[in-house]
Amino acid sequence: MARMEWLDRFLAGRYRRRQFATAEGRVLDVACGTGPNFRYLPASVELVGIDISPEMLANARERLDELGRDDTLREMDAQDLDFDDDEFDTVISSLSTCTFPDPVAALREMSRVCTPSGRILLVEHGKSDFGPFARFQEWRADAHYEKMGCRWTQEPLELVAEAGLPVVRSDTALFGIVTTIEARPR
Repeated sequence: MARMEWLDRFLAGRYRRRQFATAEGRVLDVACGTGPNFRYLPASVELVGIDISPEMLANARERLDELGRDDTLREMDAQDLDFDDDEFDTVISSLSTCTFPDPVAALREMSRVCTPSGRILLVEHGKSDFGPFARFQEWRADAHYEKMGCRWTQEPLELVAEAGLPVVRSDTALFGIVTTIEARPR
């Protein structure tokens, strides 16, 4: 697995645990990557993870095996989900909207595949509300995107609003960098 997994768990683990521990039913993990969200999901859910990268999915399969889970992984574009409408009870995603070419399209797809009574649970990051760090993010935004493919000055709540998803609850932490969002499908 990723050699920096400990750092990811330290920085994002508590937010993932709080956000994803209440997932229910059939769960779609959008842009699941190597599977860092899997450990925080209840054992009772039926998990489907998707990612555009076959390499990431291979690592995610190893993680599922380590956790003793026999769930489904599929290679797929988050902006064009190959699922029927209303197919999932819970849709989750973490630290991913910053990488999608069109994050609003991906959020609308999450909404489309979520049942009308379902929930969309996000853990995202964006521009800090702490002046010195926000200025650093702005200064390095282009270089960071070029190197990491990550728009770290995005505003997650603005993206969710633009996608038309009603926000039930949101919280920010780490100087406004981490945003957790529970939304309903539109």
